[in-house]
Amino acid sequence: MSDHVISLIALALVFTVATFTSVHMGALAIVAAFVVGTFFVHESADEIFGGFPGDLFVVLVGVTFLFAIAKNNGTVDWLVHASTRAVRGHIALIPWVMFLITAVLTAVGAVVPAAVAIIAPIGMGFAVRYRINPVLLGLFIINGASAGGFSPISIFGSITNGVVSRNDLPGNPMLLFASSFVFNALLSAVVFFLFGGRELIGRRAQDSGEPVPGNAGDVPEARPKGGDTGGAGAPAGGAVALQTSTTMTPTSTTPTPTSTGTAELSDPSGPSALRLNRVRALTLTGLLGLVLGALFTDLNVGLLALTVAVVLSLLSPESAKGAVDRCAWSTVLLVCGVVTFVGTMERIGTIDWLGHSVADVGAPLLGALLICCIGAVVSAFASTTGILGALIPLAVPFLLGGEVGAVGMVIALAISSSVVDSSPISTSGALVTANAPEDQRDAVFRKLMTWGLSMAAMAPPVTWVIFVVPGRL
Repeated sequence: MSDHVISLIALALVFTVATFTSVHMGALAIVAAFVVGTFFVHESADEIFGGFPGDLFVVLVGVTFLFAIAKNNGTVDWLVHASTRAVRGHIALIPWVMFLITAVLTAVGAVVPAAVAIIAPIGMGFAVRYRINPVLLGLFIINGASAGGFSPISIFGSITNGVVSRNDLPGNPMLLFASSFVFNALLSAVVFFLFGGRELIGRRAQDSGEPVPGNAGDVPEARPKGGDTGGAGAPAGGAVALQTSTTMTPTSTTPTPTSTGTAELSDPSGPSALRLNRVRALTLTGLLGLVLGALFTDLNVGLLALTVAVVLSLLSPESAKGAVDRCAWSTVLLVCGVVTFVGTMERIGTIDWLGHSVADVGAPLLGALLICCIGAVVSAFASTTGILGALIPLAVPFLLGGEVGAVGMVIALAISSSVVDSSPISTSGALVTANAPEDQRDAVFRKLMTWGLSMAAMAPPVTWVIFVVPGRL
């Protein structure tokens, strides 16, 4: 058996074992790199560590550290509060506000599951209070997370752009971000009309004596009865348990579905507690500086984020308490572990061999579609962050040939692999399901499963037709 086949079997085992057991995918990937590298291709430890992505490590730690500080000092809650007040009683606008809030959170560096975990309980509270279909709100929150997830300073964007850069492929980070945002916004418009949004048009909170959304004392806590996030017999419970171990978002970084900022917003003292004070203004200035620095300079995003985080820590030590512990260490291990193993596969030629095998189907366009389909199907059951790091290199050989546009291919693969996060056995979908009203949880689970599988079937050909087939990108 060749080294190429052995490494592919090892990669398949990593994804399979991590999906169906509680073993961390990143740890599995590093072990796979050690076993394959040491015992089959006879690499030294230094050669194995040579594939460790130090740049991605700094980006992941920097942005999640900064986001933890912003959550600590109330800047995130202030943004949520200010945005929801902007609804001013127009119930049809609530899903769009949830979309934008989640998009902003992920765009400035929040891990996608962490952003969903923060906003999902608030969104499900709105669903109960204003009689909105929880599937509608849940999908808006998930799509918003994906929409902002590919900004140049976001986790998905950093991973994707980093892989593109390391493989010497042409890239366009802003086009990737804009394409993902527009695609998810249009997808949300479809969701709006499929899941009861038409009935919300024209409804105002005051018309039925309901409180205006966004007032701190009016936001109910989206806590399932009995304090359980997934009661006996509820499919969401199993989904959350499974995906907490497969996508590896730690409980310290991703709040549990019942312990987010909702409680703070429900506090009667909320309006005074959520004023824009000096620390929050400084944090917003730092986030804006990070965005501008990433967009208009060549400075490293991770180093910029760490710099802003350190400055905020000096100016407000209270904000930094426990922030390091709430960094996305599990996500860091996941991404760095997968990329380390992919580095081993690259060194022994497996990536080139597999890429040429896909190209040998005789039609590069068909090969591009196959890779998008693989990304969508696997990501619906496993980790989107891991998939992005593992699949983009597979397309490198025929992308370098010029038959398929590299920018368009990367955009199609990124969108195909991320819109399926609505599946209830993916972290984002599981968090929405767990926070849904208890009497509707089974229905939400079934509808999200149907929607997630439909996205796995439809997103690859649609993105392929839009971004790859024209050949202009």
